Amino acid sequence: MEPDGLFSLTGPGGAPSAPPGSGGVDGFAAPGADSPLPVRMRPATIDELVGQDHLLAPGAPLRQLVTGSAPMSVILWGPPGSGKTTIAHLVARATDRRFVAMSALTAGVKDVRAVIDTARRERRAGGPPTVLFIDEVHRFSKTQQDSLLAAVEDRTVTLLAATTENPYFSVISPLLSRCVLLTLQPLTSDAVRGLLRRAVTDERGLRGDVALSAEAEDHLVRLAGGDVRKALTALEAAASSAAARGSAEIDLATAEQAVDVAAVRYDRDGDAHYDVVSAFIKSMRGSDVDAALHWLARMLVAGEDARFIARRIVIFASEDVGMADPSALSVATAAAHAVEYVGLPEAQLNLAQAVIHMATAPKSNSATTAIFAAMGDVRAGRGGGVPRHLRDAHYPGARGLGHGTGYRYPHDDHRGVLTQQYLPDELVGVEYYRPTDHGAERAVSGRLPLLRRIVRGQPASGDTGRSAPAGDSGRGTTAANGRPAPVPAGGTASDDSGSGAAGEDHQ
Repeated sequence: MEPDGLFSLTGPGGAPSAPPGSGGVDGFAAPGADSPLPVRMRPATIDELVGQDHLLAPGAPLRQLVTGSAPMSVILWGPPGSGKTTIAHLVARATDRRFVAMSALTAGVKDVRAVIDTARRERRAGGPPTVLFIDEVHRFSKTQQDSLLAAVEDRTVTLLAATTENPYFSVISPLLSRCVLLTLQPLTSDAVRGLLRRAVTDERGLRGDVALSAEAEDHLVRLAGGDVRKALTALEAAASSAAARGSAEIDLATAEQAVDVAAVRYDRDGDAHYDVVSAFIKSMRGSDVDAALHWLARMLVAGEDARFIARRIVIFASEDVGMADPSALSVATAAAHAVEYVGLPEAQLNLAQAVIHMATAPKSNSATTAIFAAMGDVRAGRGGGVPRHLRDAHYPGARGLGHGTGYRYPHDDHRGVLTQQYLPDELVGVEYYRPTDHGAERAVSGRLPLLRRIVRGQPASGDTGRSAPAGDSGRGTTAANGRPAPVPAGGTASDDSGSGAAGEDHQ
């Protein structure tokens, strides 16, 4: 849906703008013969809705929303082409409700308040309840979202909001707490394939005027990436191209020409997806910049989510480049930001620059092995309490407990480092970080032994601290392929509360 500002989808007095069966019953413009194929093929009933089976069970919130059996406010969160606007059309078809739609791209607080005021008058006059649909709700400012709270709370309006962004970040908490959040999934390849076949034969679609070859069908499914609107748009373009050539079949060449994208063997949910990503990462790790760019191009042309690619590069920057080139992480995160800020196709340039940097940078996995070894000790129960002199001494009574007593402020030493115990008693002398001699880490490798000797109060010739053994199962689990095992979700969270030079206790 691409509404122009605010528009009511009802006629005078809150009645539907057209009777059932007229094609415009839902208040949106009735599809005509020249409407785009995705519009003509939009489901007319909830039973035609495909790909969201987890939300369509009897009594499920989505079914209640569409049928009008429960006046609950709902936020629909899902990727483009997953059915958010289609659900709005289905809700609008409920003839006992007044339906109003607006786009957050063009509507403001004044528009929202106008809808709410009208809904309140209708309600007091015994008129039908009002459903307010807001597309792209994440584009509303905090003030605009605040203006909805009271009306949603007392059900002056039933809110139906659609967003492609994570609502936990883009929707204010008070509004989110007043709504049921329904997460729509990208359509599976089978679902997109079924809708393509329906569009080829359905009277609302191509009416069987052309056939779709298996190769062309696979190509369109692959290009869609779960976005059925994209698949149907490409199908319509291919059908027009075939008709112009007098052909009764859409073959692979016609499909390729219609969408100007060559067929690439790449299934985002299958083995090829994981194989290509694996080859991409291993090429960067192996410093083969040309191969890395090839696999990047393979993913981009096949329609892989650019955010996924960017995330893999950010991870790689620390996992495989690390301290050998600390600037790699800045380059990777900048590329990830560019993907969000600029988007494709332009962001492919930012991704290419980041990949070239990663592939040609010196490599070190010392940061990876260091954190895995440290986490291995923590999971094995090695550690103990925080040394008393390192504990927070800012709150009343802390000094009486001895917290902070004996702490030495490193900046008071002309070297910026002095002898002091920072590890728990049980781990004194452990060395997790083992720098390499690669790239910028060579300087760290030369400096670190001196730092450790000063901190431990050892003589200049006595670098005798015990190291975390490479084969110790309690210090950094190693996978069968010789690489460190992945850290479980949440395993890298850190707590830096109470730190900072401004609040540091120098005593």
